[in-house]
Amino acid sequence: MRDAWLNPPDVPAEELKKRTLTNLYNQRPTWLANAHFKLDQAVFAAYGWPDTLSDEEILERLLALNLERAGRQAK
Repeated sequence: MRDAWLNPPDVPAEELKKRTLTNLYNQRPTWLANAHFKLDQAVFAAYGWPDTLSDEEILERLLALNLERAGRQAK
């Protein structure tokens, strides 16, 4: 069953070669974008962080948490 989903018998071999994770992420279908959004929201909620943080702010917070867990201070 799984193989039939991954490699449908009615799809030409040339088309199957294009079915890669890289191409999927580059196409960014709506269902994938929605899944990422929901996952991001769950992670923000789990950390107790606002969902308005920039990528830089997220990295700063993650570094601080990792250093804290390692028993070191951020510079």
